[in-house]
Amino acid sequence: MSLVTTKQLLLDAQKGGYAIGAFNVENMEMVQAVVAAAEELKSPVILQTTPSTVKYADLDYFYANVKTAAQKANVPVVMHLDHGNSFELAMQALRSGYTSIMIDGSHETFEENIKVSKAVVDACHPSGVCVEAELGKVGGKEDDLDGGDNNPYTDPQEAAKFVKETGVDSLAVAIGTAHGVYKGVPKVDVERLSEIKKVVSIPLVLHGTSGVPDEVVKECIQRGICKVNYATDLRIAFSKGVNEILHSAPDTIDPKKYNAQGREEVKKYVMNKIKVCGSEGKA
Repeated sequence: MSLVTTKQLLLDAQKGGYAIGAFNVENMEMVQAVVAAAEELKSPVILQTTPSTVKYADLDYFYANVKTAAQKANVPVVMHLDHGNSFELAMQALRSGYTSIMIDGSHETFEENIKVSKAVVDACHPSGVCVEAELGKVGGKEDDLDGGDNNPYTDPQEAAKFVKETGVDSLAVAIGTAHGVYKGVPKVDVERLSEIKKVVSIPLVLHGTSGVPDEVVKECIQRGICKVNYATDLRIAFSKGVNEILHSAPDTIDPKKYNAQGREEVKKYVMNKIKVCGSEGKA
């Protein structure tokens, strides 16, 4: 199956009351693991890369990996740029073939966020590529992304204006989740999410979900979240698998052996989160 956009997948999720899992991938094995998990559970899936990930290799390397996996798969697969930090990077991803683009202008002023988000929408929509934006700031640290510790949550009325003026297809909201590893139990403002849902008709996205209790994620989906991002926990799972092999057999020199174990751990993790999102059997 060819790569698809998020357009119909997220609208179907919105209508059906479930979410699509979006999983950050760092190498070929993680790509294989995510798609294998989606196929086993007959679920649509979104694979995504951050600016620091594509800097490590480049957009074309990761796109080629995911495109190959998608062509061999029997479920819908999306290739998404996560937290695109500039108009230029968004355009590079578009030219590389990414089928979904996030432009993150949340660190700019409200007016500048609208400006850059609309510019990306205007550039991507003629090609049928969907655009996600962020309003408010999801806290924490991950890669080169630093959301800080004291971040404003998404204001519902600002969200309504933002969506109207930018024309974005989905909106990442700040309701108390954070990127990276949590220092304590996250306090997620689900009532704020419901207020945003009342005034915003497009699909809503939850970032910083690694470490958030599954029951909280499920409640967020019930209140309007249609896409759930997972990143840090995939890295933890992959590293766990690699370390298991290297601990039990320190003289292992074949990367295939420890990478395969990392791949298996990621697959198990992704299967669990697909079930949490409720997208099992929706492909």
